[in-house]
Amino acid sequence: MTAAHAPRPTVVLVYQRTSLPWVFDSARRAGIDLVLVPRPDEPVSPDRLPPGVVEVLPLDVEGDPAAALAALRARHSSRPFDGITTLYDPAVPFVADAAEALGLPGLGGGTARAVQDKRLMRRRLAEAGLNVPGFVVLDEPGASAAAAQLDFPVVVKPANGFSSLGVTKADSPERLGAVVDEVWQVCRSKLHRVTGLVVEEFLDGPELAVESLAHRGTVHVLTIGYKGEPVGPHFEEGVYRAPAPLAPHVQDAVVREVVAAHAALGVTDGPTHTELRLRGGERPYLLELGARIGGSGVSHYIAEHVTGTDLAADALRLAAGLAPRSLPDPAQRPARARGAAANYIVPCGGAGRITALHGLAEVAADPRVDHVVQMLHPGDVVRPYPDFTGYPAFILSHHPSTKDAEEFHRDLADLIRIDYAPAGDAQ
Repeated sequence: MTAAHAPRPTVVLVYQRTSLPWVFDSARRAGIDLVLVPRPDEPVSPDRLPPGVVEVLPLDVEGDPAAALAALRARHSSRPFDGITTLYDPAVPFVADAAEALGLPGLGGGTARAVQDKRLMRRRLAEAGLNVPGFVVLDEPGASAAAAQLDFPVVVKPANGFSSLGVTKADSPERLGAVVDEVWQVCRSKLHRVTGLVVEEFLDGPELAVESLAHRGTVHVLTIGYKGEPVGPHFEEGVYRAPAPLAPHVQDAVVREVVAAHAALGVTDGPTHTELRLRGGERPYLLELGARIGGSGVSHYIAEHVTGTDLAADALRLAAGLAPRSLPDPAQRPARARGAAANYIVPCGGAGRITALHGLAEVAADPRVDHVVQMLHPGDVVRPYPDFTGYPAFILSHHPSTKDAEEFHRDLADLIRIDYAPAGDAQ
């Protein structure tokens, strides 16, 4: 078969929201066909498929992973595909297991669990000599006594949680037991598997997000972004602006920590989204490293608009066993910025049943705004933290500089408002 008639690579994409379009657009640009495993809470119409999607394959990846793997094996046997990937953090271990079982490129099961389970991640980072706060692992409810010996305040988080689900600060040993019980309850109600909790010493300082792509063990750091300075008790995400204004020596320290974390966790190929805090504004401590494009594709938008890199296309190529095509010079870490990009995550700002969201139409008309992605709508119920209902909306925008993005976000905080009515099931 000649190159002109070679079949297009096919990648199975697990649990990607169709309302966030970047990965689909990148697949079309890269000439890669997608078999979409849709999220259970998002119906996909076969006659209105996103770009790049040639097939919809419904699977219950979280509820019945064995049946999902059997269905993938049957599909691969009858019509082979070249790779499988996900941008949904809880599905990372399943995708790694499926890739291993089918002989496809992937992280490997051990690495996938190390990046998805905060207990394993903390231990591996500590063994590698990286900056790690004092921490204690809790494997069962009621076992919080060991954590009382840590320096307070501490943060309690589900070991296999995602986003800010259940993450809660305890300011004193007296509050610790109640917070631990509260987070266990969130785990039982929101997670398909409850693996335990991690209690770790609270880190002050700015929070950063780092977007990278690893290829054959070389980590290409694309962008370092600023994510605010959350103080708790809950850690609702709010802003993301890149590139972060960092002193050169701090930027170098962040890059070293991120590259070392990839090695410690065994991540040699694929996209990563790393979150850190700068303790005292200087010393980077890794919060977590996710082996996927962050924010269901938001990280692709940030990297593309700051550096021109097509992160999603290269991630799909790697999943299919192909070489990336848009990586920057590996000697430049992070890659040279050509502009600024930002994501304003509309805060819930309350709880109850949403009756109205004000300001989104005005924002969508702003020429600086490329996407307004609305996830919550009138009628949806928002529950108080530490429960995590979801984000009302993402507002993605481009700017000449990070300072311009910061000023824009201040305007958005005044413009956007959510109205609530009482809801009995939101208490």
